Amino acid sequence: MAAEIRVLNEARPAGDVSRDLQRLMNRMKGEHMVAGGRGVDYEALRDSQLFKDYLWRTLELRSVDLSTLQDAGEKKAFFINIYNALNIHGLVQCKQLPSSVLDVRQFWKTTAYTIGGLVFSLDDIEHGILRGNRPHPSSTECPFQKDDPRLRFSLETLDPRIHFSLVCGAKSCPAISVYNGENVDRALTAAAKGFCEQEVLVDMKRKEISLSKIFQWYRSDFGKDDVEAVRWTIPYLSEDKQYGVESLLSTMEQEGGVSILYSEYNWHLNDTEIILTPQQARYKMLGVPLEDVETL
Repeated sequence: MAAEIRVLNEARPAGDVSRDLQRLMNRMKGEHMVAGGRGVDYEALRDSQLFKDYLWRTLELRSVDLSTLQDAGEKKAFFINIYNALNIHGLVQCKQLPSSVLDVRQFWKTTAYTIGGLVFSLDDIEHGILRGNRPHPSSTECPFQKDDPRLRFSLETLDPRIHFSLVCGAKSCPAISVYNGENVDRALTAAAKGFCEQEVLVDMKRKEISLSKIFQWYRSDFGKDDVEAVRWTIPYLSEDKQYGVESLLSTMEQEGGVSILYSEYNWHLNDTEIILTPQQARYKMLGVPLEDVETL
């Protein structure tokens, strides 16, 4: 009777690889990010042993078994984390750090990982997977066609909160967080609250409501028109802002004269040079780790 063959280097489940990457990303956030994840010290990260460890771990993504991502929450967390890590990786690998990610030609279309034998660009992950295979705002075509093997990994239900978890490298982007299958729902709610509270502005005297450009670019993800997009934000606002928004929307419905505006998006790179306080900049020059500066 033939002996049973034992394969000792089978592809690891995506969840296991994801958890290893989560640990590394949490360390990156602690050691090389400031302002709660809104700024990244790309140059220090590039030269760190931590980034070398991360690069080694990304090699496992090439053969990871994506079919093991059966739970929607786990799949969502996996691809959000991969998107944010890949975006940082792509910027770190630039020969010269750009002043804006827009300076890198077709960055989101051409920056990619091989995951489970399939190539996923940043755009593929955002629009093909996390937005449930919906077109990019500048296109009418879905990222994945019917015969595309990546299509089976797309999320079936669009969760608009993902827009406040994806960090494209711009100063106006949300803060970077690290997600897992167990906390992803609570964490996305927290991300939405944090972003909306900061970006939704209410001016009662001028009768104006201002939103981030994200709500304009992806309006269909939040509702059929501007008013529905504004209403979507209400559960994620503080009580004072909720009252202001609801009052102005009521005035708009009864009398008109209320404007819904979209703030300019700051595309400057979310580098720590832009965000560091004078104290943090001083200690950075002395080589003190950023996480220690917060407590000095």
